[in-house]
Amino acid sequence: MAKQFFKKWLPHPTTVKNNKNLQFLGNLLHDPNLWHLNKRSVSGGMAVGLFMAFIPVPMQMLFAAILAIFFRVNLALSVSLVWITNPFTMPPVFYFSYKIGAFLLGITPQHLDASFTLEWLLKVLDQIWQPFLLGCFTLSCLSATVGYFLVRALWRSQIKRLWNERRSKRLTALNKLKKHNLSVE
Repeated sequence: MAKQFFKKWLPHPTTVKNNKNLQFLGNLLHDPNLWHLNKRSVSGGMAVGLFMAFIPVPMQMLFAAILAIFFRVNLALSVSLVWITNPFTMPPVFYFSYKIGAFLLGITPQHLDASFTLEWLLKVLDQIWQPFLLGCFTLSCLSATVGYFLVRALWRSQIKRLWNERRSKRLTALNKLKKHNLSVE
């Protein structure tokens, strides 16, 4: 079930390998570990994608791809998860990150005029950069860790359930066979 879920939503490896914007990676894209859907690859891809999603840098997808290649985890999942922070979710996520950072530094968060223009950002960035970056880094590490262990736990639970179902079917078939043999005698 878990494997089918990810297979359904992730792009096919040949689609990504043939993307002209990724050709600079050359043979690195042909590593089979980048495309496997197993517990290690998916949980690692989840961690890389969630980590990069909350880091406020341009070209997050590129950095997620590089980290996925470096750690040899699922590339498509890593790059896809970066879109958790998109133009609609960035303002509340980054404001929440700022509040977390301010809390961790023990400072009172400033009331921010949410005009969200480049001019406004450059004006207030010198005042809020420390709590903002600390909050982003904290949120990145926390979400990556939770995502990694959650996928591993869900994957393990799924495998355990499938094994139990298989064992139950074998026992049921064995009991039917024993009943059939007893009734014949």
